[in-house]
Amino acid sequence: MIKRLFTSESVTEGHPDKVCDKISDSVLDALLAQDPMSRVAAETCCNTGFALLMGEVTTNAVVDLEKIVRQAVLEIGYDDEAKGFDGNTCEVIVRLDKQSADIAMGVDSSVENKTDGKDKYDLIGAGDQGMVFGYACNETPELMPMPISLAHKLTARLTEVRKTGLLDYLRPDGKAQVSVEYHDDKVARIEAVVVSTQHDESVDIERLRNDVKRVVIDEVIPGTLIDEDTKIFINPTGRFVIGGPHGDSGLTGRKIIVDSYGGYCPHGGGAFSGKDATKVDRSACYMARYVCKNIVASGLADKCQLDVAYAIGVAKPVATQINTFGTGKISDEKIAEIVSEVFDLRPAAIIEQLELRKPQFAKTSNYGHFGRENCGFRWEETDKVEEIKKVANRLSK
Repeated sequence: MIKRLFTSESVTEGHPDKVCDKISDSVLDALLAQDPMSRVAAETCCNTGFALLMGEVTTNAVVDLEKIVRQAVLEIGYDDEAKGFDGNTCEVIVRLDKQSADIAMGVDSSVENKTDGKDKYDLIGAGDQGMVFGYACNETPELMPMPISLAHKLTARLTEVRKTGLLDYLRPDGKAQVSVEYHDDKVARIEAVVVSTQHDESVDIERLRNDVKRVVIDEVIPGTLIDEDTKIFINPTGRFVIGGPHGDSGLTGRKIIVDSYGGYCPHGGGAFSGKDATKVDRSACYMARYVCKNIVASGLADKCQLDVAYAIGVAKPVATQINTFGTGKISDEKIAEIVSEVFDLRPAAIIEQLELRKPQFAKTSNYGHFGRENCGFRWEETDKVEEIKKVANRLSK
């Protein structure tokens, strides 16, 4: 039997980097609500007492950007200077410029088909070069790796018990980390759970540890995966009062592993938040997840990873590759054939298929962009399963 450990982490919406992701995606949503064709690359940084919104935007929308920033911060729960950050009083600086004409040219008309015009999906090229990865596996009902799935559930639960008042002494910043032990590549047990949460200065640390164990960890981690050797750490330093932007500076796009698969598969390096769907960093990652989830849901593989590479201004990917890590019921080459027949990986087709012109992205900014089956994201649907099976049956004859 081969044993291995894998660890993933998640952070709460009050983490300074996630504050910035929330602001950037809230701005994106507000612009898309008025002008679905908005081009947006909004980045935010924050520190004690201020938030700076910067980037490039081309849009016909007219919105109150300062109000959007403040509302996002208040929704997270930073509404009092006693918590180290207050959306009511913090300084808000806005520095948004128009999108570069050189970048816009690549999106407006793909260099491979400027004069053809036969296929509308060839008329929009990728907004930049780059590679993206999608992944799915059958370790969890949502077809995500177990370590990141449990880590997200822990941080989401921390937020829930804080906002409902069940543990009213908690504050918005926090982290969780889960180490899963695998036997012959199957989930066997939990090796370690680490939870750190910001809290009111007056709370007793032993009370906090007992409460978090009882209403967070015990509610999330399956008891069948816990044994006498499982290590549980709750606020291991004993104190976490100073947090959020007051404790550390934040920046949009600095939690890309938290946002994706917890390090379980490669990452192309491009961040998601604050970017409209012409940026393949975001849209093609969503499509790659959609492809892989449908492949695994169809039963063709226990694991599936899709790599896609793009060139700026070119609609069709310059390279794609399927990897099922030896779990495929048919060859990876056959699965790649199925993918090319069932899914269109050109940016315009992705935008249309996954409905990426509508405002929905603030919801993605916390607890992962994938595996969120209760949020209505098209890339989490498994509506291509029957079509995949039909094509697989035809190709096998």
